[in-house]
Amino acid sequence: MAALANRPFVKMNGLGNEIVVVDMRRTPEPISAAEARAAAQPAGAPYDQLMVLYPPRAAGTDSHVRIYNNDGSEAGACGNGMRCVASLITKESGRDRLTFEVDGRVLDTWKNADGLFTVDMGVPRFAWNEIPLAEEFRDTRAIELQIGPIDNPILHSPSVVSMGNPHAIFWVDDVNAYDLARVGPLLEHHPMFPERANITLCAVQSREHIVIRTWERGAGLTKACGSAACASAVAAARLKRTERKVRVTLPVRQRPRPANDECRCRHLWLPS
Repeated sequence: MAALANRPFVKMNGLGNEIVVVDMRRTPEPISAAEARAAAQPAGAPYDQLMVLYPPRAAGTDSHVRIYNNDGSEAGACGNGMRCVASLITKESGRDRLTFEVDGRVLDTWKNADGLFTVDMGVPRFAWNEIPLAEEFRDTRAIELQIGPIDNPILHSPSVVSMGNPHAIFWVDDVNAYDLARVGPLLEHHPMFPERANITLCAVQSREHIVIRTWERGAGLTKACGSAACASAVAAARLKRTERKVRVTLPVRQRPRPANDECRCRHLWLPS
């Protein structure tokens, strides 16, 4: 864990997820998958996502951000973690509007009047080779994929979309009626997804409200996933199941929000 050894970091609660932010803008070093995985162990700083800040590469951006899952893989996108990063850099800079580069995408963030932070996750991608999929599908609103018996599949015909990371959204009546801990990893590693995928169960409650549960690629069952919330909203609108503006409910236990802040923070040190 050489690159992360004795590095100060901030640990934040983003909608129930543990987000660790490490600032490497002044002394940038590459982080290997093994190092990121080791940092997530009990002797390090257990996290759902690790957000690493590097010096900006693109003109007009505040930082280049690399995102790691707790299995050491890179995430490509994390809306939940980006809100935490925006909160920290806003406090540091005094500016309410910021721009970050994440995996080649430029994302804008801003602080709202109520103190919460918004992330523009960018333009979704629908082409099969951009998601990516292993097979060509001209219409990715519903692809041929199922799990379980052919004549009585457990889940089938997901919508697929990229929000900077691949997502498969399965439409169900009740998101809690499935053993997502069992089927999630099977679908995450399905041959259809050469880069694996985030697996989401989505139940449409009304034209303005959806409920989701997500098995997150590289992290497992998650309390919250910002990119999955965006992907589900996009997929629902594409299928005309909902309006273009919806409320997304996540399976996170609601906690009182600290005054004037949307995240709880702890400043610690990563061990050597």
